[in-house]
Amino acid sequence: MSEKEYEKYYVPAESPWPFMGAVALFLMAVGAGNFVIESTRDKEGYGAYILGAGFLVLIVMLVGWFRNQIHESMSGMYSAQLGRSYRQGMSWFIFSEVMFFGAFFGALFYARFISVPWLGGASNNDMTGEVLWPAFEAIWPLVVTPGGTTTEAMPWTGLPLINTVLLLTSSVTCHYAHVALEQNNRGKLKLMLGLTVLLGAIFMVMQVEEYIHAYTEMNLTLQSGVYGNTFFLLTGFHGFHVTLGAIILFIMLLRIFKGHFTPDNHFAFMAASWYWHFVDVVWVILFAVVYIF
Repeated sequence: MSEKEYEKYYVPAESPWPFMGAVALFLMAVGAGNFVIESTRDKEGYGAYILGAGFLVLIVMLVGWFRNQIHESMSGMYSAQLGRSYRQGMSWFIFSEVMFFGAFFGALFYARFISVPWLGGASNNDMTGEVLWPAFEAIWPLVVTPGGTTTEAMPWTGLPLINTVLLLTSSVTCHYAHVALEQNNRGKLKLMLGLTVLLGAIFMVMQVEEYIHAYTEMNLTLQSGVYGNTFFLLTGFHGFHVTLGAIILFIMLLRIFKGHFTPDNHFAFMAASWYWHFVDVVWVILFAVVYIF
């Protein structure tokens, strides 16, 4: 390869951010686990504080890492080869997120199509079902727990349907923001991306309202058996991803107002849009299998 064809590959210096990110995820996992246990046993503990500390460390990590990445990009340190590496990395990250949600959807399908029919007497299992849960009715969603606690199923109309419209609309505005960036239409870009962030924020507020309604009026909680567990795990983790995606898009919006990105160099924005579209697709599947069917 001649000197003219040589393409540099920037290797950053050692960074504390990956280690800090690992600490944040560890704290969040421990805190979330303890918080769930404490809430189901109706006792006080430190789970919520550990979870909050994890979120705080995560925010510090994201701010610091984004700041370094922006400085490196704006300083011209990146090359086309590094850009291809980033695209591959983001693709694998989204694939890992597919596997993450696939595990929870798999748990839901196992409970609904294997465990519930099994307890109801499927596969010549009448005797075992009667021993484990006498007079069990094989229906979904399960609105009665083995302890006799009753709850209500969350309907797909109302807040869930509104949230679906919000996210689908945000996916459209995000797409047109990307198109505007490629056309170097900065005004339309700011408008469309601003609408996307706003719709994401409204979605999060509406989901909080849905949770409050579930807890206070429907008796649908984490203690509501397998239905309550799967409902809050799937919608809760999705809500966390929406929150993270909205934060990333908001940072992209701030960068756009500072004059960053060009039609030929905007992978950070592209990666954020990929992530947002992925979150929208997950919600459509979630809305169908959790709320409707």
